[in-house]
Amino acid sequence: MWLLKRRHMNLSGIKLVVSDMDGTLLNSNHEVSPLFFELFQELKRRNILFAAASGRQYNSIADKLSPIADDIIIIAENGGFAMQNGREIVSTPLEYPLRRQILEVLEGVDGVYPVLCGKNKAYIHTGATGFISKLKEYYTDFALLEDLKSHQGEIMKIAVYHYESSEKYIYPAVKHFEGDLKVKVSGENWVDLSHRNAHKGFALQKVQEQYAIGPSETLVFGDYNNDLEMLALAEYSVAMENAHPNVLDAARYRTLSNDALGVERVLQQLLKSID
Repeated sequence: MWLLKRRHMNLSGIKLVVSDMDGTLLNSNHEVSPLFFELFQELKRRNILFAAASGRQYNSIADKLSPIADDIIIIAENGGFAMQNGREIVSTPLEYPLRRQILEVLEGVDGVYPVLCGKNKAYIHTGATGFISKLKEYYTDFALLEDLKSHQGEIMKIAVYHYESSEKYIYPAVKHFEGDLKVKVSGENWVDLSHRNAHKGFALQKVQEQYAIGPSETLVFGDYNNDLEMLALAEYSVAMENAHPNVLDAARYRTLSNDALGVERVLQQLLKSID
């Protein structure tokens, strides 16, 4: 059985579907399945909204979902920035003094690669050229800077990468910022630091308010800790089989892994329930 239920799952009233990208909608090769695009057209035909919510850069999400990018809501940078067809829904930048403090702390941590994440462009240090090949998967538009701390432009978050483990090597060095900031282990290799209100739940709440859609009409998919706030806003919260233990505990339902079309299987059930 592909869907494990904690309670009865009646999807007939769903008006909004929200999905994380990496580890959820994207497979292990960072690809969106052709089946998803087919299912999206069926959702659209039934006036069901779709939002992609990711720690990725806006341009990267739009690129992955390019055939439908103009028809969906894009929640980027872990909720720090959200757009719908060129219209800004949310923008919650990270304050400059806190950016400097974070970068100063990271200077003392070996093996980390900080990324300053703007709305449309990311920035890494000129000494991190060996990291570019990895960066390109998540950030389609980026530039190199001699001094990240001196950058004056608007930044939505600082994403920090470690090749081995974000929880082991990055999080302990920055967890003391919690309270002043959102500090999220957003993947096996990533930790994100952003404004207290820059999270997927805050952005999703704005979308729900805008369209007068409640938790009982919202279906959310996620796999990592940066998805917890938005999962809490949906009565139909679904964890991927490959999800972090915290997400498996928090979600009301569970589906197959991202490599086994877990999101698509639930969407098929959704469409079947309203036909």
